[in-house]
Amino acid sequence: MRPMSLAALMASMVMGAATGAAAADLNLYTARHYDTDNSLYEGFTKLTGHRVRLVEDSAEKLIERIKAEGVNSPCDIFVTVDAGRLVAAENQGVFQPVKSAVLEEKIPAALRDPEGNWFGFSKRARVIVYNKAKVKPSELSTYEDLADPKWKGRILMRSSTNIYNLSLTGSILAANGPEKTEAWAKGFTANFARPPRGGDTDQIKGAAAGEGDIAISNTYYLARLVNSKKPEDRAVAEKVGVFFPNQKGRGTHVNISGAGVCKNSPNRDAAVKFLEYLASPEAQKIFAIGNYEFPVTKGAETHPTLVSWGEFKADDLNAKTFAKNSAEALKIMDRAGWR
Repeated sequence: MRPMSLAALMASMVMGAATGAAAADLNLYTARHYDTDNSLYEGFTKLTGHRVRLVEDSAEKLIERIKAEGVNSPCDIFVTVDAGRLVAAENQGVFQPVKSAVLEEKIPAALRDPEGNWFGFSKRARVIVYNKAKVKPSELSTYEDLADPKWKGRILMRSSTNIYNLSLTGSILAANGPEKTEAWAKGFTANFARPPRGGDTDQIKGAAAGEGDIAISNTYYLARLVNSKKPEDRAVAEKVGVFFPNQKGRGTHVNISGAGVCKNSPNRDAAVKFLEYLASPEAQKIFAIGNYEFPVTKGAETHPTLVSWGEFKADDLNAKTFAKNSAEALKIMDRAGWR
């Protein structure tokens, strides 16, 4: 075999480097731990040719990792659930702003950062789940009404430090101000059936079992029980109903799962393409059908279970507003004895 010339060797090295870069050209750090999201990555690769490399962990650990990696971070996209975590990442310098006509057209203004640091790609409504044998829908109305003494010993709730509850209380704070929100938190906490424990699914199961009459939960947790392969899960779902609060006022609190381009992204163009792909009908269907989340774009397909619960008015408060209220919300909840 003839020895390779220097020029040919250098050309080969350049081609090899280019091939290697192309083979791993989108580095995605995600705190979403849903197997169905694999279909998103496969769809993006099929559409664009860009492969997706995953780093999975909690949002907090991923943020710390990105900060530690600094200017050498390979992170192109950071994905997480809840606007509170997106704002926390933004405040710690994780994102860079993105200007995209596609995203501005398809993602409602309330579900994205006004400066373009992050965008919401799926929605989850925080609803009242009630025991159908104990509560009539006509008895329910607003989040604020749950502070009424008529609910004493009847409410099941997870802890005050849970990001979903911080965001919910942050939205109530934005609507009603600190004094009324503090009064609400005290009355609401006084109505707990037991000290907060467990996740949303535990609250739903507790309501079905009679530990309390109502629970607060994100919609996709109940949808999972409805569609579970386990008969005992479906039996739980049959015992409870869904109520969307505040329909005569500002609407039901809605949170997001979202993403943004990392500050030091080495593959920015591919990263922006990925965000735009998440707003496509194909990707929106995967969010909706795969994980029982509400799509964010108009006309996108919604899972039949969510459709069966009926249309509802969503609070159009910008997600950044209630997320930024989280710190004050936690202080209010702690003073109320919500643990």
